[in-house]
Amino acid sequence: MRTALNFMYRLSGGLAALFLVMILAIVLAQVGLNVADKIAKWLTGRPVGFLIPSYADFAGYFLATATFFALAYSFREGAHIRVNLLLMRMNKGVRRLFEIWACAIAVSFTAFFAWYSGDLMYDSWRFNDLSPGLVPIKLWIPQAAMTVGLVFLLIATIDALVQVLRGQEPEYASGASEMDLLSVDPIDGAKK
Repeated sequence: MRTALNFMYRLSGGLAALFLVMILAIVLAQVGLNVADKIAKWLTGRPVGFLIPSYADFAGYFLATATFFALAYSFREGAHIRVNLLLMRMNKGVRRLFEIWACAIAVSFTAFFAWYSGDLMYDSWRFNDLSPGLVPIKLWIPQAAMTVGLVFLLIATIDALVQVLRGQEPEYASGASEMDLLSVDPIDGAKK
């Protein structure tokens, strides 16, 4: 089970990275077309009008997809903001209770958002909602990526809650230790 969960977290991080690369590709392609258009205008006196239709819409949907797919991976890697300075000062028993409370709240909020994201996606599919750009995109498609990303995050938060309930240190806490964070120079990032 742990192997499958870790694969899912890495897959979601990989998909997030892939969609960031796709944003780079589509923006660079449009910039290249803009340059070619300027050159054509300089040579012939009028622009050709090169354009990737709805490229800004695609880039926005890719950004939303990358963001939501990155949530589970970054949560498991301890990249989400946590109050480590507060946790460091708690004894082990109080810290465990605080972690259980925080993970339960995270599961509740994530389940709420995943449910309503799925509901929004279903309504968009049912009513055949389309984006308003030059290329009409069925809105349920980017909303499906958002929903899947939230479901991955929900699984990650449930996984962390189960680990804390079992008395184990959650995966998100096994990243950089608090002392490592405190020993980094805030100006250049080098270790003191």
